[in-house]
Amino acid sequence: MNITQFILLFTELVLINTIIGGLPVLSERNCPRQNCALSLYSIGNQEQESVTDTSSLENLPENLSVEEIAKQITVRILGDEGSGSGVIIARHGSIYTVLTNAHVVDRGNDNQYTVLTADGMTHLGQWQQSNRFGNLDLALVEFDSNKSYHVAVLGDSKALSIDELVYSAGFPNYYFPKNANYVESTYSWGLRAFVLTTGQVGMLSEKSLPRGYSLGYTNDVADGMSGGPVLNQKGELVGINGRSKYALSGINAYTFTDGTRPSYEFFEQMDALSWAIPIAKFNEIKTKSP
Repeated sequence: MNITQFILLFTELVLINTIIGGLPVLSERNCPRQNCALSLYSIGNQEQESVTDTSSLENLPENLSVEEIAKQITVRILGDEGSGSGVIIARHGSIYTVLTNAHVVDRGNDNQYTVLTADGMTHLGQWQQSNRFGNLDLALVEFDSNKSYHVAVLGDSKALSIDELVYSAGFPNYYFPKNANYVESTYSWGLRAFVLTTGQVGMLSEKSLPRGYSLGYTNDVADGMSGGPVLNQKGELVGINGRSKYALSGINAYTFTDGTRPSYEFFEQMDALSWAIPIAKFNEIKTKSP
């Protein structure tokens, strides 16, 4: 990629960030190499048990690390207008349900996507358009497969505490090689684009930012990781990635849903954090659904 192509790509990312109000844009500032290094991983060939109508770790091997749990339950969602991440939260027969961000799937002209699973297989995914999420930046994508894929445990995001260790997973769309003057796309990387970052809970805001964001954490979240899981130390799903650090629109990106803004000192603390939608917000909607 020459310098002209780099400038055009960077301009496109800035425009996307401006349109969606401070959602993830990859930069070396918010995705240091040591935290967002992309790594190839292999999936074992061991036989997996079939799981029906479940969201538990019963189908996962015992003593599995959080990293391996994240690799098994995180998917990549590819569309004509870009890509993002998601997490498998349920299986009903051969139908798998993936939870992701609305802004990952609402940019295309149709509601069909390619879902890349942990075994390297791709599946036709269908966005389940619904009004159930209201203004929350959440969406469901379903795909059909007779293969057995692991399903996330839905944790208790209300039990999180400040400084608690959390993990964030997903598939960044771009890679900035160290000391290089170009951007490398990961769209053709498959599973090799997967990344897991570690950090701590930095803020549990009583006031919600627009679209349901109220869980702040120190992990780096890059463009393409939107919709991916935030996991606690047990490997349970406690949040959905969606907003990266240092929003281009500054303090305007941190206007609360009640119309108020934080003080400048508080804004600086918020700006240094990535933001997720706590899984409790999804659980509340799921409980209300018929």
